[in-house]
Amino acid sequence: MVLLTNMAAVLSPWILRAAINHFQSEDLEMKLVLVYAGLIVVSSFVEGIFRFLMRRILIGVSRHIEYHLRNDLFAHLQTLSASFYQRNSTGDLMARATSDLAAVRAVLGPGIMYSINTFFTSVIVISILISISPYLAALTLSPLLAVSICVKYFGKLIHVRFQRIQEQFSRITTLVQENVSGIRVVKAYNQENAFIRRFRSSNDEYVRRSLSLVRIWGLFQPLLTLLLGSSLLGLFWLGGQQVMDGAITLGDFVAFIAYLAMLTWPTIALGYVVNIFERGSASMGRLCELFDSIPDVDDRLAEPAEVPLKGSIEVRNLSFAYNGTPVLSDISFDVAAGQTVALVGRTGSGKSTIANLLCRLRQAPHNTIFIGGRDINTIPLSVLRRHIGYAPQETFLFSDTVAGNIAFGRPAADRREVRAAAKVSNILGEIEEFPEQFDTFVGERGITLSGGQRQRLAISRALFTNPRILILDDSLSAVDTQTEERILGELASEIAHRTAFLISHRISTIRAADKILVLEQGRLVESGSHEELIAYGGPYAELYEKQLLREQLNIE
Repeated sequence: MVLLTNMAAVLSPWILRAAINHFQSEDLEMKLVLVYAGLIVVSSFVEGIFRFLMRRILIGVSRHIEYHLRNDLFAHLQTLSASFYQRNSTGDLMARATSDLAAVRAVLGPGIMYSINTFFTSVIVISILISISPYLAALTLSPLLAVSICVKYFGKLIHVRFQRIQEQFSRITTLVQENVSGIRVVKAYNQENAFIRRFRSSNDEYVRRSLSLVRIWGLFQPLLTLLLGSSLLGLFWLGGQQVMDGAITLGDFVAFIAYLAMLTWPTIALGYVVNIFERGSASMGRLCELFDSIPDVDDRLAEPAEVPLKGSIEVRNLSFAYNGTPVLSDISFDVAAGQTVALVGRTGSGKSTIANLLCRLRQAPHNTIFIGGRDINTIPLSVLRRHIGYAPQETFLFSDTVAGNIAFGRPAADRREVRAAAKVSNILGEIEEFPEQFDTFVGERGITLSGGQRQRLAISRALFTNPRILILDDSLSAVDTQTEERILGELASEIAHRTAFLISHRISTIRAADKILVLEQGRLVESGSHEELIAYGGPYAELYEKQLLREQLNIE
């Protein structure tokens, strides 16, 4: 379509050339004027059809590619490990998925369209100019050599400056995302004006970087127009002399001017294309950084799982470090299927790390964790996580209904099952008091609920998938002791047939566990039942005595 568009476009000047030459040698007849005018109108109409189809196809294709690229990017983000999201801010990822993707789409649509159009127009028109007058063509096209030099020089500047603009845009997006997500903390500490100042400063820097690109672009575009204008100036001077000398006809001269004018937009478009491609190149580089990211946790060593996982767990000499900083050191323990194990210890002792390793949110060293007798790294992630119910320490609820959050693992489940899961976490009564009960929207991150309500919904969500292994990571820290007792009473029957891990700072939460593991500075220092550990008189007994004293003093 680009080729047909240009073939139709070059017809009009050629018809005009024939008309002028014809009327120079013969009398002017209105009939012939109408014929030539009609031919020009028809050629312009045909050109318009082809140009419409050209734009529809190429721009449409770019939109389809953007659609698939966006889907691919989101799907790839779903495969990346939790550590990736700790290294990259949400705002930066959002900027890449929106602004950078739009810049790439511009290359695939207008960028390619104008590039191909410029190529075909230049080849066809320059060929015609040479056929009319090689002498005039050489003189008028010589400034195009300077155009190539300008394109190369300014292209590098545009690339670097646009990349800096996108980096600053990511910072602005991150700042806004953090402010909106943490608006309650911002208001509680009266930091609205501080955030306004920070945003204004970042925005000023964004404008400054954008204007630095605008100045380059503002110089580049007129420079191309100036070079083309110098060609026209030389054409009128030398071409007029050739017409007077009889070297070319007046029709040839008019057609030459018309064809040279047809190179005006491709020359201007060349600068536009360079701008688009340099922007797109910088943005594609930022997107490729995401696509090239490899998940820390994957199924490279996974083996087909032909039978459901058994709930027995064995940990052998497990050591683990975050970025070279040791977190766990030589941990070993075993859990029989159906047992309830509690992890207790001071903050930073490694309790949540063990939970993350069991869920394979972090990559465990080979031959250190075994589930059902199988190395956890050989179990496909989909199989492993289907058998694990996990309520993390940091409760996250989606901007959905109460029922939608509870049934997150099985969206098509029956409402009766949702009610049963809510009853186990002792939140059913509160849900029924909501205006729309289970159809009540909880807001972004569950902002309309209290901390205790969010935690209990997370417990219901973890139980809803009927997991073989249940991990509750400090999931009762935001509820009072009386509510905790009721929840533990309901949970007792639910975890009786599951392998359960309870992580808590409260002795009351874990004292009924079959086995209690006490961690200190990443090491397992005690293991046994509540009664056995009290008898040992070690760290667990000391922690128990302190909490017992608090209860006696009514300090919670």
